[in-house]
Amino acid sequence: MAEAPARRLAAFRILTGSFAVGYLLVRLPYFLAVTRLDPARWDPPGVLSLLDAPLAPGLAQAVLMVTIVAGVAATLGWRYRLSGPVFAVLLLGVLTYRNSWSHLFHADNLLTLHVLIVGSAPAADAWSVDARARSLPESPSVRYGWPLRLAALVTVLTYVVTGVAKLRYAGGDWLTGDTLLHQITFDNARKKVLGSQYSPLAAPLADHPGLIAPLSLATLVVELGAPVALLSRRWAIAWTAAAWPFHVGIVALMAISFPYPLSLIAFAPFFRCERPFQAVSRRWRGRSTAVGSAA
Repeated sequence: MAEAPARRLAAFRILTGSFAVGYLLVRLPYFLAVTRLDPARWDPPGVLSLLDAPLAPGLAQAVLMVTIVAGVAATLGWRYRLSGPVFAVLLLGVLTYRNSWSHLFHADNLLTLHVLIVGSAPAADAWSVDARARSLPESPSVRYGWPLRLAALVTVLTYVVTGVAKLRYAGGDWLTGDTLLHQITFDNARKKVLGSQYSPLAAPLADHPGLIAPLSLATLVVELGAPVALLSRRWAIAWTAAAWPFHVGIVALMAISFPYPLSLIAFAPFFRCERPFQAVSRRWRGRSTAVGSAA
């Protein structure tokens, strides 16, 4: 229940909204292709599990476009009491729809949870279209702090759950590096056979299995050690400095990308994420004043 200024929550709204909308736009051809997949492959999880059949392609594409429009409105903070929750629910639906055909894309989970938290919070009281009609709250408040703290807690839990799963299903084999070695080699071999993108570092690494055990241990330290990020900002910096290279390593060794953590936005709730926006705002005002004086 820590307090935070309205601008910090607003900054997190802008960051998560911009990333989510950008993600949908960059991968728009793929999301459109999903709407035309064979209905025989339909096997929906989560919130869509009650649907016996997929939506008609035209309707699914319309929902996708409405989601993008709602995302732009939420990011700008326009009629946020409506656009925030609508975008959050639609994004959950769109990303679950993508997961309803075969493979589950776990990389989307944290982004979706963060957007759901922000969409249910007063995240447009500053730096928004809505905020122009009212005065900005100056003092920090729990009203703006709890969503950020909850988002930070969710970030931590996603890593802890992953670490627990490794020990639960692999046990000591994970600590020795055997499971990770098999996972890296099998995943890259499958991708190479199928003509997909794979890591050129996998084969050399497999020739030096002694390097795998330290990597396995480091993975567990990052995942199970995630709660330290909740202790203080210094601990959050230390843990983030370990978690981000962890994701870079996954890309390097398995050609698997988790775009949201790689963007560092996933770690924004731990920090004063409004400061870069304030710096840009001050510089912009300074330039505007200089131009006005010159005129």
